[in-house]
Amino acid sequence: MKTCVIGDIHGCYASLQSLLEKVIDRADTLIFLGDYVDRGPDSRQVVETLIHLHNTHPQVILLKGNHELMLENYLTGTETSMFLRIGGRQTLDSYGIPLAAHGNMLAMLPPSHVAFFESLTLLYEDQYGIYVHGGLQPGRHLSRQTPDWCLWVRDRFIRSSYNFGKPVIFGHTVFREPLVEHNKIGIDTGAVYGGQLTALLLPDMEFIQVTGEQVHPFPATL
Repeated sequence: MKTCVIGDIHGCYASLQSLLEKVIDRADTLIFLGDYVDRGPDSRQVVETLIHLHNTHPQVILLKGNHELMLENYLTGTETSMFLRIGGRQTLDSYGIPLAAHGNMLAMLPPSHVAFFESLTLLYEDQYGIYVHGGLQPGRHLSRQTPDWCLWVRDRFIRSSYNFGKPVIFGHTVFREPLVEHNKIGIDTGAVYGGQLTALLLPDMEFIQVTGEQVHPFPATL
């Protein structure tokens, strides 16, 4: 049994299609680490692809990223400013939602997409590792991990040497090459910055990459 984990897509539909062609027949389980939307040009198509994959592939695990949370908050009117600053305009464009829209904009999404966003989970564990978007709080049981840590944490998790018993495979923080340490593996390699969209095949520890889409300049600090 093999598991394939795929890092942050951020609306890079063309890159996702290229990567799936390389991995779709090589794994029994596909795990996506979140941040499917924002910044890139085709968030709607990315979500549509993942919904189709979930309905046709034997085992697909879809985790939540902080950008999915911000999209939900924006569409329900909970928070409106940060989302637009971090690439939300591109997501709205892909769905044909005008910036001047009012009311519950979540209703402007296809019902299957609303169900998709509502179904996303914070973390997952199998025999090979623990999977999460941002990171985990050291010393805290998996059942007690919080959204703040799972979706948002960076340095406090990355600098930690805490051993959760299995490697933690995560996205969220961009690296030019995958980060591989004894207790963690980071596979967000900046697809939307013209880096790579990365998949990790387990237990082989094989990285499979395709070129991302140069939509934003690569972050100065990683």
